[in-house]
Amino acid sequence: MSLKIIFMGTPEFSVPILKSLLMSDHKILSIYTQPPKKKNRGQNISKTPIHRFSIDNNIEVRCPENINSEHEINFIKKKNPDVIIVVAYGKILSTELLSLKNIKFLNIHASLLPKWRGAAPIQRSIMNLDKETGISIMKIVPKLDEGPVMMKSKVSINKNTNAEKLSNELSHLAARMIIESLSLIEKKKAVFIEQNKNEASYAEKIRKVESKIDWNQKASQIIAKVNALYPDPGCWFEYDGSRIKINKAIEVNQSGVPGNILNDKFVIACSENAVQLLEVQKEGKKSMSVSEFLRGNELIVGTDAK
Repeated sequence: MSLKIIFMGTPEFSVPILKSLLMSDHKILSIYTQPPKKKNRGQNISKTPIHRFSIDNNIEVRCPENINSEHEINFIKKKNPDVIIVVAYGKILSTELLSLKNIKFLNIHASLLPKWRGAAPIQRSIMNLDKETGISIMKIVPKLDEGPVMMKSKVSINKNTNAEKLSNELSHLAARMIIESLSLIEKKKAVFIEQNKNEASYAEKIRKVESKIDWNQKASQIIAKVNALYPDPGCWFEYDGSRIKINKAIEVNQSGVPGNILNDKFVIACSENAVQLLEVQKEGKKSMSVSEFLRGNELIVGTDAK
């Protein structure tokens, strides 16, 4: 027996999960994603990764401004799905929509709930120097990420893990887990366990102001932030009148006044230890190794990065 599914997702993180569902015996009735948006200075219209994937695979895709409108709720009623699966869709489902009878609403969340409920669980787990995170599959309730959980699986985080790498790993883990979850639902063996609200933490949306490096932090904290915000929006500092984005760096056992450039290998002092830059990107330029960067830019040892 296969289940009838409506899928709601937006970013690249959602794509492997949708692929997994399409390759299964289950039937995708429709796909929802965020509407196309104007992007960059040219104001080109940009479709979401899920939108592009759906078009490439000749699947019906819907991108309403209001998922909770009477029109969309009636559409979903007529489709009569068994399950609605939400993966980083970016819109809140109303109580009216969640109250539709005979539909199970599942959310795939990139953390070990109740830890890191909210918008940026992958980035916050790295920035917090967590040793592990994972995927939780839960029932959707009106309050954000507070529904009972039916399945969790862990992955490790190390000092070299960045958001791009972790997102890819978690996405493929979720792609496997959702098939197992649907099998349990089919067999009526799914068990949903309430979250312990006393253990909850919140992963707030990343703010632009967080992208600027504060050299008064420990090197370990700065490296964690660089990894957490790679590739977007990225971490940056100012040097010689230009904004420089750090794409890759390591912690080294050196000391000095925070922000001071300690040697010609682009090692910058922090409040504890120092950061050695490995890959950087000058404003308006492509990413490059520090050795490439230094061939065209003067670095004065003893001056400060700001």
